[in-house]
Amino acid sequence: MIEDSIHGGKYPLQNEHKPYSHLLQVINRSDSDDLKNSEIKIEVRMRGLYIISNYVPNIQHLPGIIEGDVLDYFKILCRRFERMNDDTNNAESTAIPREIQ
Repeated sequence: MIEDSIHGGKYPLQNEHKPYSHLLQVINRSDSDDLKNSEIKIEVRMRGLYIISNYVPNIQHLPGIIEGDVLDYFKILCRRFERMNDDTNNAESTAIPREIQ
């Protein structure tokens, strides 16, 4: 549900994060959809980058905590994705052109 909200623009995202919102996937890796389950695992993914979090069921306001974490992880992954793209662009711009090789 939070994934759909981010895709739909419900959350006010910074301009540099908006282009990446369509890449977000939030996956429940738990054995059950029940938040009372003994092991709750949530994966936040953007292509090959991901963060997996484990939660215990007795946390007060657990759905809100997971939602906040997903937003934070999305921003972290956006920054990492940008750095990867910058590194790739810098490597291409510093490469020796073929005609010089």
